Amino acid sequence: MNYFDYAASTPLSLEAADVYTKLSISCYGNTSSLHEVGAEAQNILAYSRMKFAELLGVQSAGIYFTSGGTESNLLSIISLAKANRSKGNHIITTLGEHPSIDSALEYLQDDGFKITKIPFNKDGLVDLTVLEKEITKNTILVSVQHVNPEIGTIQPIEEISVLVKKHGILLHSDCIQSFGKIDLKSVAQNVDSLTVSAHKVYGPKGVGFAYIHPKHRLTPVFPGLVHESTFRGGTVNVPGIASFTTAAINCEYEYERFTKLRNIFLSKLANYPKLFTIYNCQEDNQQLPQIIGLRVHNMEGQLMMLELNRNGFAISTGSACKVGQQASSKVMMALQIEPQRAREFIRISFGKSTTLESVQKLAHCIIQIQLNIKQSEALAEFV
Repeated sequence: MNYFDYAASTPLSLEAADVYTKLSISCYGNTSSLHEVGAEAQNILAYSRMKFAELLGVQSAGIYFTSGGTESNLLSIISLAKANRSKGNHIITTLGEHPSIDSALEYLQDDGFKITKIPFNKDGLVDLTVLEKEITKNTILVSVQHVNPEIGTIQPIEEISVLVKKHGILLHSDCIQSFGKIDLKSVAQNVDSLTVSAHKVYGPKGVGFAYIHPKHRLTPVFPGLVHESTFRGGTVNVPGIASFTTAAINCEYEYERFTKLRNIFLSKLANYPKLFTIYNCQEDNQQLPQIIGLRVHNMEGQLMMLELNRNGFAISTGSACKVGQQASSKVMMALQIEPQRAREFIRISFGKSTTLESVQKLAHCIIQIQLNIKQSEALAEFV
């Protein structure tokens, strides 16, 4: 199977797997235990916290390990919002955020917070003018995902930060899709919190962290918990965190290689402009090259995904099965694409094992599937 769904999850690297296996056997202590075995686990945890702080250029005191991106987003947003409730109850986000952000905001809305969701412009970016118009005297938090996981657009976090800071508003950014692919030091310096997940960067599933600037007072979502400075509960997954650290340290951005693969893939589809629409940002510095979002005209994205799977290619679709119903891609909603067209969306994403040959084969297969359908439709009309 040719794997083109790296934006969804990556395989565990051999180095990370080795660390995880060894520490699962040898480092079994609880970090909260006061004996020597517990101290050993605590030392590994402290080392990992320090290494992630170095990668982001932040203080290690702001790193809180979690069970992954979803928990990181939930706890960060809810904690910051409740801690600053005395200043206001209005939160702004986008229509294209991860479901965990939506879940956190829905919870806060039920608790009396007001939520505003803004669309993207045609390039898949936040329009700063639109964002500023939605700011009120009660706005306390803005949440904008750094890299969109469906089309790979890179939001101007630094510019958004300048805008919201002049109003005294906190900024949260879901960096789960950008960590390990882009240097986040500049982003980390401009946000109040950000979130990361291990399985997007060849680390284990079920591990992640939230960075929250140490200057902020946290209000624990669940009272009485003791782990990660009362940020969350549950015994800390030391082997998983160490494995994540190993994977993160070994990350290579490979910008030039992925840009070359992207250009070759898109150049082949460009020969058939009536069959495909590509969704991206024209500015290279605002587009992650390894994620390609496109619409296959007059064909359900789910059908294209199944046809490609039958031909040995694993991709993803913007449609998701939810209680037996198909829901449109989040980014298509944010781009305000008409629902029928939105269901024609698919996503292709590159990773370590992606080769020039496999990219060329994928492009050929997608084109051939579309041409075969067109030919079948033409024959049906003739008959």
